[in-house]
Amino acid sequence: MPEPAALQGLVIAAHGRHYDVEIDGGGQRHCYTRGKKAGPAVGDRVRVRPEGRQEGVILDILPRRNLFYRSDAQRSKQFAANIDQLLLVLASDPGFSDDLTGRALVAAASAGVPALIVLNKADLPGAAAARARLATVESLGTPVIMLSALDAAQVRALLAPRLQGRLTLLLGQSGMGKSTLLNALVPEALAATQAHSEALGTGRHTTTRTQRYALPGGGGLIDSPGFQAFGLQHLSAHDIEQGFPEFAGPIAECRFYNCTHRHEPGCGVLAAVARGEVRAERHALYMRILAENEAGKRY
Repeated sequence: MPEPAALQGLVIAAHGRHYDVEIDGGGQRHCYTRGKKAGPAVGDRVRVRPEGRQEGVILDILPRRNLFYRSDAQRSKQFAANIDQLLLVLASDPGFSDDLTGRALVAAASAGVPALIVLNKADLPGAAAARARLATVESLGTPVIMLSALDAAQVRALLAPRLQGRLTLLLGQSGMGKSTLLNALVPEALAATQAHSEALGTGRHTTTRTQRYALPGGGGLIDSPGFQAFGLQHLSAHDIEQGFPEFAGPIAECRFYNCTHRHEPGCGVLAAVARGEVRAERHALYMRILAENEAGKRY
């Protein structure tokens, strides 16, 4: 008996090695992959061989525009593919990590994905101080929007125009209010999250899988699990450098073409740090990422 013809579709949810695929022409299939190679990410277009009435095997991933992920020396975590922008959710309480924020923005720059920061809990006393901590990345071209995710009307007014017609990855550390923001933008997401938690028997609403939601005004929003680490082991030294746009001008002044901007004489970046034109904490982040990647390659 001949095998059924392969179908094409869009990955709309991922949990472990299980995927929900929206099939071109209508319907969904619960799919899985075979082998140990990296599986697809939400946002990928794939070819699927049907099995049974609602299942399927993912045969291959169609060409991507981009892939947003983090990695360390042991493993990698894919967030999403073929996205148009990153929406990074921070909050004044609990405090966000400048290090993790910087790393996420470096990952976005290396993938060619523009980023937007939402500073949640803008009604709390620490909001102004939190906004001041973002002054550097904002000055480098990353917009910052302050809001309260509990005010659904405010969320929609400020964000809907920026999300319409685009596929956006919603990303944030645990506890930043990402789920509240998602529910303000996509009210039916809460019911979906509850049903998923009950099916797993967890009794929790914390995101444990990555899922794409259609936005009322067009476009999509990909919700992903919160993170507490953000390795960039997959980036080359050049990729890391590109993640710091303030280095672009000073690099032209470097004496050596292969300058690593760490200790070389005549380094334009180090000179810019000394003059205060490049923030010392940003250069320190660059140094940390570079050192981690070099250490990881030795193992």
